[in-house]
Amino acid sequence: MTNLRIDSERLWSTLMETAAIGGTAKGGICRLSLTDLDRQVRDWFVARCEAAGCTVTIDRMGNIFARRRGRDDSLPPIGFGSHLDTQPTGGKFDGILGVLAGLEVLRTLEAAGYETAAPLELVNWTNEEGARFAPSMMGSGVFTGKATLDAARARRDKDGISVGAALDELGLAGPEPCGGKSYGAFLELHIEQGPLLEAEAKEIGIVTGVQGIRWYEVTVTGRESHAGTTPMPHRRDAFQGAARLAVALDTLARNHGPHAVATIGICRVEPGSTNVIPGRVEFTIDLRHPDEAVLDTIETALTATVAALAAETGLEIAVTPVLAAAPVGFDPRVIGAIRAAAEAGGFSHRDIVSGAGHDAAHMASVAPTGMIFVPCLDGLSHNEAESITLEQASAGAETLLRAVLALAG
Repeated sequence: MTNLRIDSERLWSTLMETAAIGGTAKGGICRLSLTDLDRQVRDWFVARCEAAGCTVTIDRMGNIFARRRGRDDSLPPIGFGSHLDTQPTGGKFDGILGVLAGLEVLRTLEAAGYETAAPLELVNWTNEEGARFAPSMMGSGVFTGKATLDAARARRDKDGISVGAALDELGLAGPEPCGGKSYGAFLELHIEQGPLLEAEAKEIGIVTGVQGIRWYEVTVTGRESHAGTTPMPHRRDAFQGAARLAVALDTLARNHGPHAVATIGICRVEPGSTNVIPGRVEFTIDLRHPDEAVLDTIETALTATVAALAAETGLEIAVTPVLAAAPVGFDPRVIGAIRAAAEAGGFSHRDIVSGAGHDAAHMASVAPTGMIFVPCLDGLSHNEAESITLEQASAGAETLLRAVLALAG
């Protein structure tokens, strides 16, 4: 096992090759889930996996599984992977590194003629980002039973196009049922998306778990009226209600620091005219903390704030939960395999909790699961300037290879 090495240049070449599919002028990628660009990179991925000796299957959610046979194909496979979709102003590595490093693992084993005891399975999950269709981690959510296929297919983007329609139009839904597979273990390699590894000059993050995430969609309904002729006391301004709620949310998160974080990432104001008082505002809330009890406390306080604000202003305020991902702890055996792999490769490392959600968090409910982080420049992600080095990508892929081999036998 120790003689096997991934081809760093080949890995980097695939990262740059796929970055051209949806590449932006600023050096990032805009490759939203279930678009034609997503179809293009999926086709590329399937062809490369088949060339590496794998059998490819696709489930009804569009999740792609590339399987490499083991000496005992009756054993549950060791799974690994991530996602190929991006944010509208995404970088070249978020999720993509985990998929393409997984492909490099398969290519390395195929070139060496190395056969593991258990089969291996590389996965590309559908709609991890949630940028076009909420919620995020949709493909792995359906696979693990966190959501039903029908509910996922019914979700719509801002243009009213449903997940189901997009899957069907592009031919991305496969014949296989969603879920029901047993994995001996599952691993996900990802960039950290934060500053800790870089700040401490660590090459590998051994992820012990993922903090809890809750998403909400908020609608504030007031009354449209003329901006010049309606006195302030007579207004029911939906945007002012939304703004006051945003300030209250920020205060709630800061009062539960340093780990609580709250973000309003989308805000739509209607009717969207300079001289009309807004009658309707829709916005999203992303709330995160490693402790479920703290998330409950913040949610309770938010509910009370909404009720008080509605009573004071006469606005109608509806808060709809759309995602509730509990904090997740990863499997000690898989964590141990990752730690041993990093040490065998001579890579400096530290334990770390993920601040972002990942498909691995869903997979932890159905299989022993772990994650590997590599640093990224300035901790920057979900940004076209997202950057890692060839050496960092290689260290992550080497650690993934060693951990997969240890777990697969």
